[in-house]
Amino acid sequence: MAPIIKRDKKEEEDGGNIFQNLDKTSVLQDARTFNDTPVNPRKCTPILTKILYLLNQGEQLGTTEATEAFFAMTKLFQSKNAVLRRMVYLGIKELSTLAEDVIIVTSSLTKDMTGKEDLYRAAAIRALCSITDATMLQTIERYMKQAIVDKNPSVASAALVSSLHMSKTAGDVVKRWVNEAQEAINSDNVMVQYHALGLLYHIRKTDRLAVNKLVAKLTRMNLKSPFAVCMLIRIACKQLEKDGGDYADSPLFDFVESCLRHKSETVTYEAAAALVNLRNTTARQVAPAVSVLQLFCSSSKPVLRFAAVRTLNKVATTHPPVVTSCNFDLENLITDSNRSIATLAITTLLKTGAESAVDRLMKQIASF
Repeated sequence: MAPIIKRDKKEEEDGGNIFQNLDKTSVLQDARTFNDTPVNPRKCTPILTKILYLLNQGEQLGTTEATEAFFAMTKLFQSKNAVLRRMVYLGIKELSTLAEDVIIVTSSLTKDMTGKEDLYRAAAIRALCSITDATMLQTIERYMKQAIVDKNPSVASAALVSSLHMSKTAGDVVKRWVNEAQEAINSDNVMVQYHALGLLYHIRKTDRLAVNKLVAKLTRMNLKSPFAVCMLIRIACKQLEKDGGDYADSPLFDFVESCLRHKSETVTYEAAAALVNLRNTTARQVAPAVSVLQLFCSSSKPVLRFAAVRTLNKVATTHPPVVTSCNFDLENLITDSNRSIATLAITTLLKTGAESAVDRLMKQIASF
């Protein structure tokens, strides 16, 4: 057995950016290496990384430059190196709007998209959709429908999100995938369920009756994804405001209020924030949300304390008496180690506190 050679490695570099002084011309000349046979992944991967870096830094490539780089990059499909292949997918996405005749890689991407290598499939879908226009979409429609209901969550999510992007230019075609999206919303994976809801809503958002039916159906379901529930809360609140702000005996309002008792803190906060931001609410209607925010004020998580006090600060402008019950918790936050939380706590107390407390608060501000 060969001995293991231990090399010294600095834990932290001195800083600096190894790509800081890249020259576009020299990088594009290096891209000719992509044409070598056989493909050398160790050489090609850093060059492709440099091209992507330049593009993401705002470097402008002319049509001819982009097309030449794109066609050279297509030669890299000959390599089976996983890292290089995924870099190629990124390169295709970045150059798809700059180069000409990008559809030349359609067959290669379709092969990867429908292949057995899960490591490639999701990225291949994203790359393929970036080069597919409305006229070509029908040629890959069957594959997209299959991908949306794929058992692999990364593949399904990639297909759903790509469908959402493509619906902006080919909405009529994507609308035909509604059955697959409805099937995906029953997925056990939290991200697939979230992305499926996003696609379904985007397809139906111009049809008020269809949105109402969608929300009514999903509020009766036990969605497993906290992200999907948060999106459903936002959709429900949009519908409530479109209905004229009549919250009395509204099943949508009752649904949002029920989310205050959800096991996920993310959903609980989303519901509380949604309720207090609804227009024309009464003090009685926002009181349950304020109670939840009050509990968050004593949370051990700084992000929850900040979210709670920031939201209470807004409520104090419209319903000061309701927030008064939180004054004790807010006073405890004045000494919070997070200055943003402490500042918000003081400004909220100034809105809700009695005149006798204002002088004391002003003294604390002076020593802040």
